[in-house]
Parts: sequence; C-alpha cells; structure tokens
Amino acid sequence: MRAAWHAEFGAAADVLQVGEFDTLQPGEGEVLVRVYASGINPLDVKKRAGARGALEVERAIPHYDGAGVIEAVGAGVDAGRIGERVWLFEGQFGRWLGTAAEYISLPSSRAVLLPDAVSFAEGACLGIPALTAHRAVRADGSVAGQTVLVTGAAGAVGSYAVQFAKLSGATVIGTVSSDEKAAQALANGAAHTINYKSEDVVARVKDLTDGAGVDRVVEVELGGNMPVTSRVIKANAVIAAYASMAVPEAPLPFYPMLRTGPKIEIVACFTVPEGDKMQGARDISAWMASDGLIHNVGATFDLDDIAAAHQAVESGSVIGGAVVEIG
Repeated sequence: MRAAWHAEFGAAADVLQVGEFDTLQPGEGEVLVRVYASGINPLDVKKRAGARGALEVERAIPHYDGAGVIEAVGAGVDAGRIGERVWLFEGQFGRWLGTAAEYISLPSSRAVLLPDAVSFAEGACLGIPALTAHRAVRADGSVAGQTVLVTGAAGAVGSYAVQFAKLSGATVIGTVSSDEKAAQALANGAAHTINYKSEDVVARVKDLTDGAGVDRVVEVELGGNMPVTSRVIKANAVIAAYASMAVPEAPLPFYPMLRTGPKIEIVACFTVPEGDKMQGARDISAWMASDGLIHNVGATFDLDDIAAAHQAVESGSVIGGAVVEIG
C-alpha cells in the first residue's frame, strides 16, 4: 500500500516520506479500512515533531482521524460490516500506524458508520474535534434550556460544539476574532457572536443574558480567558476546557469564583470513559443522519503533498479541517 511515514522526529519537509508500505491485516476484533481521507489535527503535527514521547517503531504512519470503507474484518467482527462507509478515530492512539495510508487496521469500535450524504473528506474532520466537542458539551448530561458560551466558536472543536449544543436544546453564544468567523459560527447555530478583539466580552454576555451569565463554557483557552470567564458564569456553572495554549498555567481567581462555585472540567478525548466515548460516536453519527452537520473542510492535499499539509496546520493558515485525500 502507499503510505506516508517518518522514521525520525523533525520538521515536516525533512522527515515525512511517501512510498510503499506493507498492507496490514485485521487482527481479532479489528477491521481493515481502505482509507480515502485522512484528517490532520494539531496533535498530529506535534507528535511528528517529537512533542509526544519517544518514537517506538522504525517507521510511523501519522494521523489519528480519517474516513473510508471497510474491506475486511478480523475474528469476532460481523462480516456484514464489509462495505460500510465509516469515519475513524484513534487510528494512532496507543500505536504508530495511523490513517495517512491506503489502509489501516484498527479496532472495530473505532470505525463508525458514515452516512452516504457525508463525503470522506468531511468524515475525516470528525474524530478528535467532534468527540472533544461532544464531551465538552454533554459530559454532565443535557444542556437543554441552558445558555452555553463557546470560545473560539469557529475553530475545529468550537464549530462542532456550537452545533452539538444547539442540537441539544441550548442557546449558544460564540466568541470569534473576525466577521468571517462570526458568519461561520452563526451558520453552525450560534444565536449570538462576540468579537473578542473589538468588543467587551463580559459586557456583551451580561447584555445577552439579561445579567444572568451562562450555564456552561466550552473553553479553548482556559488560562488566557479565565479573567473573562470567571465574570460571565452563573452560580454552579461548568467550565469545560480542552486547551490552554497561550497561558498553560491557568490562573485561578479564587474569590471571584467563590461567589459562583463553578466546576472546572479538563476535557481530553482519549481519557473519556469507554461507554461515554461510544455514546459520543453514536450521537454524532445520529445527528449526521437526521439533522445533518456542517463540516468545515478548510483545505485538501494529495498524499504526496503531506509535508505541505502539516506545514499549513502548523502555520494556522487553514480555517477548518486540513485533509489528506488518498486516491
């Protein structure tokens, strides 16, 4: 099979190669998937660069997420799954042979039914972003009737969080950094957007909620946003944070938060309990089938151009998901 790999850590242009690789065979409980699209997340480029532990194999195939068609099954898997269109997650979790290849063999539970109306490129955008968003929105049960603030509402996780909260019956407020991103957040179901670069977020949230504040915050920057977040939450609100890149050591304004008694959840999609993780996958597929979801495919690349794809993700030049299409 054709695949991309790296034999050492380093810059994308220096270490990523494309060529022939032995086709894998499905083991017990696994499915063999012909991959047509491989999604790239920030985690993928960090892992290739060497920021996620030692390289434990001679050649590593990158990427966690993807989409394709099941072509074979291992022992214990229903043969009726052969021919299913599926979206993939955790392709490189606990292993080094990910989705940037014509084939991947992975646990059957990590290949989830993809509706016919959803393209492979769109399906490859799910995985880490969608499952993180589901956990951030639904970890404590229903948000029906609540007001949810999604920071970075046009981002990969934020876009899905807006949709999932809206589909779950919440009123969504999204923070964005441009008019273009505001339009995207509104299209995804946000009732209101706030440009955090040009508007007073605290004042706008208070105005939009008649002074009450929000019930839940889906947080892309826990440390950097804490001075604002701590002032816009209701009593017993939840702050569900999945990143804090700008300020990794998040400050805790204890006494202002003592007045509201919020719960802070750190959302890491890989550590979600298995039952909750699979419920998330089922909910996501059900929403795609019944309500439809908007998948923001920001850019597509050929497998031979995978180094350029990694560079685009690292530079932040792609708005939406970056996808490698494997012909």
